[in-house]
Amino acid sequence: MTKRRPSVPESEPQVRLSTHDVARVHRHTLAVVILSQVLGGAGLAAGISVGALLAAEMLGSDALSGLPTGLFTLGSALAAFLVGRSTQRVGRRLGLGFGFLAGGTGGLGVVLAAALDSLPLLFVSLFVYGAGTATNLQARYAGADLAPAHRRGFGTSMAMVATTLGAVVGPNLIDPLGHLAHALGVPALAGPFLLAAAAYGAAGVVLLVLLRPDPYLLGRRLADEEAAQSPAPDPDAPAPAVGIGAYAGATVMVLCQLVMVAIMTMTPIHMRAHHHELAAVGLVIGLHIGAMWLPSLVTGILVDQLGRAPMAVAAGVTLLLSGIVAATAPGDSLGLLILALVLLGLGWNLGLVSGTALVVDATVPENRPRTQGSIDVLVALAGAGGGMMSGMVMSATSFQLLSLGGGALALLLIPVLLWSQRRNRAR
Repeated sequence: MTKRRPSVPESEPQVRLSTHDVARVHRHTLAVVILSQVLGGAGLAAGISVGALLAAEMLGSDALSGLPTGLFTLGSALAAFLVGRSTQRVGRRLGLGFGFLAGGTGGLGVVLAAALDSLPLLFVSLFVYGAGTATNLQARYAGADLAPAHRRGFGTSMAMVATTLGAVVGPNLIDPLGHLAHALGVPALAGPFLLAAAAYGAAGVVLLVLLRPDPYLLGRRLADEEAAQSPAPDPDAPAPAVGIGAYAGATVMVLCQLVMVAIMTMTPIHMRAHHHELAAVGLVIGLHIGAMWLPSLVTGILVDQLGRAPMAVAAGVTLLLSGIVAATAPGDSLGLLILALVLLGLGWNLGLVSGTALVVDATVPENRPRTQGSIDVLVALAGAGGGMMSGMVMSATSFQLLSLGGGALALLLIPVLLWSQRRNRAR
């Protein structure tokens, strides 16, 4: 017996839409997602910037300073699964909206944990805070829901690029937010999480109020209408399968996430060991996060025009260059550390946009959100592993070896892409 596709809720508008109407709804969707991503970017940057430093301060050890990244990426894995499954049933608006609200709640919990010097509360709150990270990434799929096939890279990238503003501004507010936190009787390193709570909360409200009609539910309805006009399908035919490209896209995103998180997490620790000021740490991480998102202005266009696989290969090569620069840069060279982290962000961006496009191409509305959610779980788990292991690897070896190893690991995506292309040609 074949699985019956869930019906679109009756609350969705059932009027027939022209191509012009769909394009208009897509533009509205992008505008709402862009606004939410500007806010979400500020929340995302808080944990990246000072999470490791806060943990090192509370734990009294650099060896476990990667634990916060591991915790909130584990939380993001669970959130990615829940958002993907809820989208399949009730659409993007509710899943993304409540995901951001959960992330904001976690941010408040981190502030309270720092004020009370409570490690158990810190760990639980960082886990919940990870919901905001997952939601920020899942929002990119909303940009592609109603996009034509030849514009999916562009739709994804526009949803991503909006994160740049908040993500770049957030780390550069570390000092003033630290003063604010101190004035409130909270440790200075918890200050950015005050911003995270407000930003994630606002992003959730924007999506819940303004993301109407729901782009996924509308896209599924349009696919149903198109299928109804086609010859009647065989009732015994199997449900649409996920294409090989989805596995390749997942591998690209997983490897890029693992490498990026591992090197990025230990960079603040490496910088503080070489006596860089907190403002310099904020500058480096802010520019890194900008490089993660800002290139999306052109990355999506390049992915659409040059192809998914060539841009994914470019991601691996860029991450290798980042690892080489980070490993060979003198510890007191702010300029070279900036270059290494900018390359790290750029490589991650190339991998995420090209990998996302591969996944969207290899799925249909019936199986897309569930597949997207499952893949983002793997991406989050890769980030968790990279975050938790990075501190141990650096303590046992060095930042230089961690960086070189990460860059070399990124090249594994090349044979996976070659395998997927051979499989596609053989079909």
